[in-house]
Amino acid sequence: MEMVRVTNLKKKYGDFTAVDDISFDIRKDEIFGFLGPNGAGKTSTINMIIGLSRPTAGDITVDGIDVRKQTKKAQAIMGIVADESNLYNEMDGFDNLCFCAALYGMKKEEREPKARKLLEEFKLTDAGKRPFKAYSKGMRRKLTIAAALIHSPRVLFLDEPTTGIDVESSRHIRNMIVDLKKKGTTIFLTTHYIEEAERICDRIAFIAKGRIVATGTVPELMESIAHGHTIRFITDEINEDIADEVQFCFKESKVSIRSDRSLVMESDNRISLLPVMEFFRDKGIRVYEAQELRPSLEDVFVKLTGIESSTLEETEEKSIGQ
Repeated sequence: MEMVRVTNLKKKYGDFTAVDDISFDIRKDEIFGFLGPNGAGKTSTINMIIGLSRPTAGDITVDGIDVRKQTKKAQAIMGIVADESNLYNEMDGFDNLCFCAALYGMKKEEREPKARKLLEEFKLTDAGKRPFKAYSKGMRRKLTIAAALIHSPRVLFLDEPTTGIDVESSRHIRNMIVDLKKKGTTIFLTTHYIEEAERICDRIAFIAKGRIVATGTVPELMESIAHGHTIRFITDEINEDIADEVQFCFKESKVSIRSDRSLVMESDNRISLLPVMEFFRDKGIRVYEAQELRPSLEDVFVKLTGIESSTLEETEEKSIGQ
């Protein structure tokens, strides 16, 4: 069952196209990751889906509700966590949650128990009476997520939820996201952390320059580039001369030496291990390990987008500091 459907969505700012005719769906009770570099169109897309920005073209439905025609009705079933908090610095955690609940029309006898429950679940009970401005970055992010959940939304939109916070808080937030999914919340997650997306997302879409270049589960995305065969050899002796000899003897493979001094053979066809092992034995070279290498999600991202993962994180860090 689809919770979100996006069809031929486009967003232009003058002559600049931020989102270029993208289509995808998010299934009920799944974590859908939207992965791309800064400026790829992630935030523009999420803003259109949640009704904060009007599309230039295209259609969006959330649980069957047309977001363009019935924005308020659609927003009533959404929880939204932007990359910047919209909570009040002078209010404490409990009052912030109650205030957000009141905006959704929740009565006092309903919102106060719910606020206390969320503070407990997010391990913020002790901080519940402290002003929001006194919270750490990780605590601020957790309370912002709690505020988005106060009205029990059917779908939760998270824009870069772990950017700029410490490792422990990031881990806690990731665990909370997985728990929310188990409890029946559908989650749309934008991130530039490839490892984070690989760890918690059921499906992932790669976006670059406003266009979606691939969508699928992690195994499906990896399979999309896993057409060759790569073996890594760890030996007691590897140098450029030996690598050249291996290349000469096994011309169908591409041979290289990695920074850890291991030798890697890559081929479009399956590599027969026995002749290579015999080569090393004849040279008096002891092989300690022969390991078949599978592509990582990072390899898939680089292959499909042409963007190095290090560049992906650097652009996000620069944008945070600006």
